[in-house]
Amino acid sequence: MATPRRAGSYRRPRPDAPRLAAYDLLRAVDERDAYANLVLPALLTERGLDGRDAAFSTELGYGTLRGRGTYDAVLAACSDRPLHLLDPPVLDVARLGAHQLLAMRVPSHAAVSATVELGRAVLGEGRAKFVNAVLRRVGAQDLGAWVAQVAPAYDVDPVGHLAVGHSHPRWVVSAFLDALGGSLEEVAALLAADNVGPAVSLVARPGRAEVGELLAAGAEPGRWSPVAATLPGGDPGDLLAVRQGRAAVQDEGSQLVALALAAAPLDGRDERWLDLCAGPGGKAGLLAALGAGRGARLLATELAPHRATLVRRAVGRDADVVVADGRTPPWRPGGFDRVLVDAPCTGLGALRRRPEARWRRGPEDVAPLGALQRGLLASAVDAVRPGGLVAYVTCSPHLAETRTVVADVIRRRGDLQPVDARPFLPGVPDLGPGPEVQLWPHRHGTDAMFLALLRRSEGEATGG
Repeated sequence: MATPRRAGSYRRPRPDAPRLAAYDLLRAVDERDAYANLVLPALLTERGLDGRDAAFSTELGYGTLRGRGTYDAVLAACSDRPLHLLDPPVLDVARLGAHQLLAMRVPSHAAVSATVELGRAVLGEGRAKFVNAVLRRVGAQDLGAWVAQVAPAYDVDPVGHLAVGHSHPRWVVSAFLDALGGSLEEVAALLAADNVGPAVSLVARPGRAEVGELLAAGAEPGRWSPVAATLPGGDPGDLLAVRQGRAAVQDEGSQLVALALAAAPLDGRDERWLDLCAGPGGKAGLLAALGAGRGARLLATELAPHRATLVRRAVGRDADVVVADGRTPPWRPGGFDRVLVDAPCTGLGALRRRPEARWRRGPEDVAPLGALQRGLLASAVDAVRPGGLVAYVTCSPHLAETRTVVADVIRRRGDLQPVDARPFLPGVPDLGPGPEVQLWPHRHGTDAMFLALLRRSEGEATGG
């Protein structure tokens, strides 16, 4: 016969708000395929978290998403059940605890007790006890000791070791290794850079805001872009220029590729510009402002109506926006002087800013995206006049999304000439032999943006 519970022996769980917000972030990413950088700010506002609490919740949520691969390897070694058999909420609570124990300055006893308290609230008593047992094993060693135990030996399987140690899927590490010419040392530096959240980069849209205004509001000078500033902390929306749309949050690498397209010389007319895949509008906003100051008009195209709305907010009165598929455009061929095709891609170049993105894509996604990228680039070339310029851009360093796509389209046509893009990123070092440019988080402190500039010649296209 069960022993009756003594009156008053049950204590209602009281998880602290920052950890609960981080847990809800992980569940939104898992259940709704949500974007962490969109969900978390709303959660913090809704829960009234600011200051140290907001910072703690941000580091806990984003850090857990980034470190998931490493933490899962450790948790698997500490659990008597295979991880794939655990309910996802249980695994998320355990991951939050692992991040506190292995990567945050939280005392072990506090990390375990607070995470178990969270587990009692969201999982129930029984499953919280399981989390408690697992985390006590996790806390027995530091991160370095765990990686040495659970990762493949570096001298036997360096890619596998880096994948576990730096929490990246193995296929991503292999792709980075190819793009970096086989340098394991550079790959390790890149992976480490991916695991450090970047400072907020701002763009002062020319003719609408000055960098000096952003600096006066507390920002610091950008590193490479003449229209960039870096916000060391706080909410960008607190800056008047950002609230008014005269400045915006935009990675410096994204600014540099747009500036390069605008800076490359043209013969003849320079009045009509096109952004073929404009959503959500960062590059379009910069190009529209640059064009307006030079008497050129941008047409921004976006397939998704809700993203087209974001583009309209970004460009204001400086551009026209249409909802259309760039592969089947509503305009006549050869009518534009400069064309940007910022092609949809795996997003492997922005893993610093999108902590969950590395777990969303697989190697099976690359080929379908490659077909789309080739189609969009071919359409961009059709849209530009002879003598005009096309910029092919991806936020990915994967060779199958960058140089291979460009080489394939050039080979199929007889009317394209590569243009060395390096002179149009003045002052930026380590750009390689050209003519393409690949930016890197560990070299340049930007997203891993790829840029190829192509000039359409007078020759006729020989293929599609």
